[in-house]
Amino acid sequence: MKLSDFDFHLPDDRIATRPARPRSSARMLLARGDAIYDHIVSDLPQLLQPGDRLVLNDTRVIPARLSGQRHRQSAQGPVSARIAVTLLEPRMGGDWTALIKPLKKLKIGEEIVFSQDLSATLKDIADGQGLLQFNLTGEDFDAALAQAGAMPLPPYIASKRAADSRDTEDYQTVFARHPGAVAAPTASLHFDDALIEALRARGVAFTYVTLHVGAGTFLPVKVDDVTDHKMHAEWGRVSAQAAAEIAATKAAGHRVIPVGTTALRLIESAARGGTIQPWEGDTDIFIYPGFRFQVTDALMTNFHLPKSTLMMLVSALMGRERIMGIYDHAVHTGYRFFSYGDSSLLIPTPD
Repeated sequence: MKLSDFDFHLPDDRIATRPARPRSSARMLLARGDAIYDHIVSDLPQLLQPGDRLVLNDTRVIPARLSGQRHRQSAQGPVSARIAVTLLEPRMGGDWTALIKPLKKLKIGEEIVFSQDLSATLKDIADGQGLLQFNLTGEDFDAALAQAGAMPLPPYIASKRAADSRDTEDYQTVFARHPGAVAAPTASLHFDDALIEALRARGVAFTYVTLHVGAGTFLPVKVDDVTDHKMHAEWGRVSAQAAAEIAATKAAGHRVIPVGTTALRLIESAARGGTIQPWEGDTDIFIYPGFRFQVTDALMTNFHLPKSTLMMLVSALMGRERIMGIYDHAVHTGYRFFSYGDSSLLIPTPD
């Protein structure tokens, strides 16, 4: 399989820089087998069946973009430099790996001051990233970060506009619970309280799992043979309760439908032995055509970047030629793409 097999032309004006309001008013493409239908997300209760189970990622996006100052004494007196930091992944003891710009202006052991309450010391540099030790941990760190940080918008939005106060709400799911993600599980951004209640009334069940989405989700594939690609790792957890709920749904003959590729990758990681089990750890599962799904029956997801690992994932579920036809329909009928874009419900033809 070549990287070019997952390419398509996407006009720049199809990239959404703001979400639909209300959340559930976004368009939704339904692909069931060989057929395509155009809906909106609020139609979802009519499109699902009683007994279906939606699996939602309840990670919470942290305001991972920080701007600070490095202060240093020189022969000419005190000097300062502005330092931009994007947090990437937590480490033991409250440390964080981070992208730091300009990294060359910072030495190991130097402090960056972000606010009156929040600062960090550079402990190490490796692979172009810094390891930062913050002066606060736990709830104190969360509170100070909320004041000093900004939401880490994806690069294809950040290149068009800066994050603002609207993104604090827009780039967070209504059921976000466990802080740790630096990118949103964007398929879930379409859910609001009214939609969730309508789905419950329809008899659709919900299971919550946690996968802290990392900045690696935006890394490009740099190899021509996609099977040579090495996936980034992200921490996730499927609780005993979540595993039992998913197993019960499968045993009853109902459908398990992850909302978003993060939820799908996590439950398939937990089911690599053939059945869903409680699971916790780092997953670097790479799903591309030929993958055998153990628990996923359908997928609700946004529209993804050309030549991305997520295009490979949806191609594994629906078939490459089928997914290229779906995306061709989406482009030519004006669907909005990527994190703040429209949605799709992908239901493959049963084997």
